[in-house]
Amino acid sequence: MTVVADVQATLAQLRREVCDLHRQLTHYQLVVWTAGNVSARVPGQDLLVIKPSGVSYDELTPDNMVVCDLHGRVVEGEHAPSSDTEAQAYVYRQMPEVGGVVHTHSTYATAWAARGEAIPCVLTMVADEFGGEIPVGPFAIIGDDSIGRGIVETLQGSRSRAVLMANHGVFTIGPTAKAAVKAAVMCEDVARTVHISRQLGEPLPIEQEYVDRLYDRYQNVYGQR
Repeated sequence: MTVVADVQATLAQLRREVCDLHRQLTHYQLVVWTAGNVSARVPGQDLLVIKPSGVSYDELTPDNMVVCDLHGRVVEGEHAPSSDTEAQAYVYRQMPEVGGVVHTHSTYATAWAARGEAIPCVLTMVADEFGGEIPVGPFAIIGDDSIGRGIVETLQGSRSRAVLMANHGVFTIGPTAKAAVKAAVMCEDVARTVHISRQLGEPLPIEQEYVDRLYDRYQNVYGQR
């Protein structure tokens, strides 16, 4: 597959954006060593941009981001793409509203995943960003689209932008790659707070009526428009 010239400017911009967003993963201590990744859909094209496999975060540049089609095949790039590429490509194929996918092994959220336990909606931040509990997805093997199938199975029909894949870690989605990174940051924050809360006693759930109102306000009113 050859990328036509008029798409190259968009690809250059996305390579820079995806590269820069990986710095947010290290800034918020959501990843260690070479684990984790950010990807972005190329608007109007059956393509995605993703981190190369096994490359140190300190060595990431726009030029070594990898362009793949939506079946995980390399279209542009000198490096092998992330081992999560096929899984994320599956998400993009099945969920056209998704423009970015992020994967982390952030400590507290991954601890919930290791227990196979959803993060309950006991904080307004959970209601705001995720619209309810953060669900658990099935255990799946790394390297093909199995994880992607689990993500889609769990998140289709859900308001949550995060899923805790059992025994593995966090995957988040968003309309943009930046939004997916934000969801990953917030997922770890609420996972930590709810864990601490449970050391003190049983957290109090938020009534569904208020969850709905909080979610609507945050998604449609909060911030600058």
